[in-house]
Amino acid sequence: MIPLIARRIAQGLPTLFLVVTASFFLIRLAPGGPFDLERPLPPAAMENLRRVYGLDQPLVVQYGRYLLSLVRGDLGPSFTFRDLTVTDLFARGLPVSASLGALALVLALVLGLALGSLAALRRGGAADRLVGLAASLGLAVPSFVTAPLLQIVFGLSLAWLPVAGWAGGNPKNLVLPVITLALPHAAGIARLTRASLGEVLIQPHIRTQRAMGLSRWRIARHALRGALLPVVATLGPLAAGLMTGSVVVETIFGLPGIGRYFVDGALNRDYTLVMGTVVLVAVLVIVFNLIADLLAAALDPRVRMAA
Repeated sequence: MIPLIARRIAQGLPTLFLVVTASFFLIRLAPGGPFDLERPLPPAAMENLRRVYGLDQPLVVQYGRYLLSLVRGDLGPSFTFRDLTVTDLFARGLPVSASLGALALVLALVLGLALGSLAALRRGGAADRLVGLAASLGLAVPSFVTAPLLQIVFGLSLAWLPVAGWAGGNPKNLVLPVITLALPHAAGIARLTRASLGEVLIQPHIRTQRAMGLSRWRIARHALRGALLPVVATLGPLAAGLMTGSVVVETIFGLPGIGRYFVDGALNRDYTLVMGTVVLVAVLVIVFNLIADLLAAALDPRVRMAA
């Protein structure tokens, strides 16, 4: 396992460097700036702001300074939220987005694996067709349609759950956004599990187990171990995306996650806030891909031998 971890870290660092470099120059080459307002500031005030934030320096100098700050763990000040740093904003929003994403990931895995396994075991039957239809709907209907429907039904009509707000992390306030965020990913996992498990179930060793008289569910338990590898391979970017929150879901349900800060930063050309979000997502993708590789090695001895 140690060689695998070392190799993935060695691959991840250059990737992170390239992502940071490309993002830094692209956002600064885009039209507009963080201090461009509807009513332009006086030239003297604009020059002072640019000097305070180091924007009067050549682009290469700004890039070098940002890399040095990033190595020290300093994501810089926010240009939009003047009294706060990017780290302060993440300290506020990340727990909300991480809680929402972690619960959505668990729900998506449970639903996706259960429905996908059922469809594979009942291939060609009614259960398979129903799961296929549900998965297609889950993938086709976007979150900005699912969320209002859930709010209308469970929040307004039945009055079972709040339609929006965080309320300090009240579990009732998390139910609808977690379901909204999890449904499309559960549909994707169900389709992937159904296809992967279906391929494993026709392998010779599975036919041997059937000939030995093992029950269908016991065979499925053995087959699922190998069928999980494609699902595990997708968990890295999936988990990173969910942990950093969904802009649409957080906006509709009024959740104070980092998705809101990213949108504000992009609209207002808040360079450091956008860059901080890019760095955070890139680091999470690398970390979760490493975890996915370790899970794959635990499931399949061939992966451990290749490592």
